[in-house]
Amino acid sequence: MRVSLRFLALGLVGTALASPVIGQRPDNQILPRSVELQQQAEKELVAGRLMEAGDLLETALAVDPRNRSAFVDLARVAKQQKLFGKAIRLANEALLLEPNDLDAIEIQGEAMVELGAVPRARENLAKLQKLCSNTCRQVAQLSSAISRGPTVAAAKTPESPKKD
Repeated sequence: MRVSLRFLALGLVGTALASPVIGQRPDNQILPRSVELQQQAEKELVAGRLMEAGDLLETALAVDPRNRSAFVDLARVAKQQKLFGKAIRLANEALLLEPNDLDAIEIQGEAMVELGAVPRARENLAKLQKLCSNTCRQVAQLSSAISRGPTVAAAKTPESPKKD
C-alpha cells in the first residue's frame, strides 16, 4: 500500500511537470499577430515613418519574442535613425535566434562601420562570404559600406571648448 501511494504521488508530480511542455509551440512557428504587426511596420517604413514602424516592431516582439525578422527590421530602423549601437544589439538578438541570418550579419556589419569598428565589420564580411557566394546581396552591400567607410555625420566628433 505504501509503495503504491509513492508511485501515485510520483506519477502526479511527473504529469504536472510535463503538462506545460505539451502545449508549447515549435520554435519556427511565429504567432500570427506578431507577423501582422511586422507587416504593418513595413508599410510605415515605406512611408518613411520610422517612429511608428519602430513602435509596431517592438509590439510585434512583445507578442512573440522569437520573431527574428522583427529584430532584423527593428535593427534596420535603428540604423536609419543613426542609433548604430542599438542596431548592433538588435542584430545580435536576431543572431541568437539564427546565427547564420544574412540580413542580421549585414546590418550589424554596416552599423559597425558607422561606429568605426571596420575590422569587426570585415569579420562579418568574411562570415557572409563563407555563408554565401560573392554574388550575395548582403556581401555586396557590406563590402560597399566598408570601402565607403563611416559617413561624415558619424565621423564628426564634437569639438571640446577651448580654454583661454
